[in-house]
Amino acid sequence: MWDAQAKHFNHRYTVVCIDSPGHGRSQPLTSTFTMEDCALCLKIIMDTLNLEKTILVGNSWGGMLGGVFAALYPEKTIAIVLMNCTGSSAPLLQKIEYTLMTSMVGFFTRLPRYFIRSGVKAFAGKTTENHRPEVVRTIQAGIKAVNTKSVRWAIKSIVPLRKDQHALLASIACPSLIVAGEEDRTFPVKETEKMATAIPNSRFVVLSEVGHLAALEHPELTNTLIDSFLSDAVISTKD
Repeated sequence: MWDAQAKHFNHRYTVVCIDSPGHGRSQPLTSTFTMEDCALCLKIIMDTLNLEKTILVGNSWGGMLGGVFAALYPEKTIAIVLMNCTGSSAPLLQKIEYTLMTSMVGFFTRLPRYFIRSGVKAFAGKTTENHRPEVVRTIQAGIKAVNTKSVRWAIKSIVPLRKDQHALLASIACPSLIVAGEEDRTFPVKETEKMATAIPNSRFVVLSEVGHLAALEHPELTNTLIDSFLSDAVISTKD
């Protein structure tokens, strides 16, 4: 989902795109995890690649990870861009819904069409669903490709077992851009804004006509926004 950003920023930055645990070429998951586990994993990756500091850009799970990482490892964080994410624990109804979902997913080797349709609804905004068929096809292909035995652990960790991180986020000191999609049907704008409010001196932006995957749904707008933020962030960090 970050191909457009990698291409845009690659000539100015060392760009590293990471497959989340249980996704892409990462090993399948066999148990649940915490955001602190993910942050430690990212630190190990950076140490292995001899990267002293990072500008971390993350979406959803990656955005939640970005906030935790910046709080736990401030010495390794230059700035963060957290998109379509939350610092809250899941509400009770969502915990019940996703607990049932993870139980069902484990019985399938390939996800049924119902789950694919539900995934598109969760990830794509209405504008994307109606006017960006190529993005919808990319989302569908990504959902179809998941390892069902592995992804159930990711869903369980990220939704029913997710804990509130607002107290931890309050310790973040680096330049922070928090982005919400106006049409995000997974995390409403107010929920992402609450996360931004918890991070001192963060910048909060709502993007119109995008849902849960802003970087994929509207890459040009996303790239411009990140460019502008990093220009300001570099100046402020020098000051």
